[in-house]
Amino acid sequence: MKYYSTNKQAPMASLQEAVVKGLAADRGLFMPMTIKPLPQDFYDTIDSLSFQEIAYRVADAFFGEDVPADTLKQIVYDTLSFDVPLVKVADNIYSLELFHGPTLAFKDVGGRFMARLLGYFIKKEGQKDVNVLVATSGDTGSAVANGFLGVEGIHVYVLYPKGKVSEIQEKQFTTLGQNITALEVDGTFDDCQALVKAAFMDKELNEHLSLTSANSINVARFLPQAFYYFYAYAQLKRAGKADNAVICVPSGNFGNITAGLFGKKMGLPVKRFIAANNRNDIFYQYLQTGKYNPRPSIATIANAMDVGDPSNFARVLDLYGGSHAEISAEISGTTYTDEQIRETVKETWKEHHYLLDPHGACGYRALQEGLKPGETGVFLETAHPAKFLETVEGIIGEAVEIPAKLQEFMKGEKKSLPMTKEFADFKKYLLTI
Repeated sequence: MKYYSTNKQAPMASLQEAVVKGLAADRGLFMPMTIKPLPQDFYDTIDSLSFQEIAYRVADAFFGEDVPADTLKQIVYDTLSFDVPLVKVADNIYSLELFHGPTLAFKDVGGRFMARLLGYFIKKEGQKDVNVLVATSGDTGSAVANGFLGVEGIHVYVLYPKGKVSEIQEKQFTTLGQNITALEVDGTFDDCQALVKAAFMDKELNEHLSLTSANSINVARFLPQAFYYFYAYAQLKRAGKADNAVICVPSGNFGNITAGLFGKKMGLPVKRFIAANNRNDIFYQYLQTGKYNPRPSIATIANAMDVGDPSNFARVLDLYGGSHAEISAEISGTTYTDEQIRETVKETWKEHHYLLDPHGACGYRALQEGLKPGETGVFLETAHPAKFLETVEGIIGEAVEIPAKLQEFMKGEKKSLPMTKEFADFKKYLLTI
């Protein structure tokens, strides 16, 4: 499979080049030349398949031309060592709980899959010392860091905004050591992302270092998230609820919902999608006006969605040929304030005894308000509520049990390097490694 750039000004790339480079030479994002539809018999029998079996079929459609079948199967099965159950929260509204992996967040699948795929390519080519740069607004850093921990020949540098991620999130990538380095940037997530993108475009750095990204700009990070949507459909089908499925995705950098849109292009029977935003409502405004106006991000209690210029918007545009009408026909949007998020967490806990995290709360509320008669809604609960302990406990007025996995991270000692948001300082640091 060949991959082209969303900016259409870079040479075509192989899967290996797209994964190792992360970003195209013209600053565009890589897209596969074709999106293969899966056969009808797959959808007819999907409810009889395991998560791993479903994921392998999807992965084969994406990567089967470039990775041997036994290797790809091993990567998929190693990645999916946990389940993502569909849980009924209210009438016709289900939560797909994506927080049962090592760091209790939805990005575990993408992080683990990419680590294994990149590791395969590095071993195949005999490469050494690949440096992964990843900007995080919370969960990406922990998922990528834990996915790549101990992988030979790869060093990960996690850039995160100082004081803008929860303590538990921070501990998940600042306490690991080994081949993981945390860089605490005095700025926002958008500043962190800008540093990473600038590094990829800097000729001197790329002559000195082998750089790639593990943000959702990398095809190996965002595409595996499509597995979730197929498995959600399989579970709905088992429950006799698969007709008129509406999937709502709490959206920040738009990698997750883009993976779902790829699934729909492959024939997944989803009626429509909802992108739920916090106050960073750039995509919501685009849907209303047809104009994309990025702006500095605003800090909210749903911090992983605090993105003012979502990278994957370029992929959404490309997927629909730049047509605002086609995008609007398939995706609707919502936007919620911190007060509305708190209200939703509190009411859902009180009425249904289901504990939402601030991001999932946006997804649940959008379905509450936007489902039509005869539709079944699934929202993606993207992280365990305990990852936002102070916020959630403050809302419900009760103690939240911290899972054992998170308790272990909290015992570790934070180790991070301070970094300004100036590219000159970041470049100077990278040239010393």
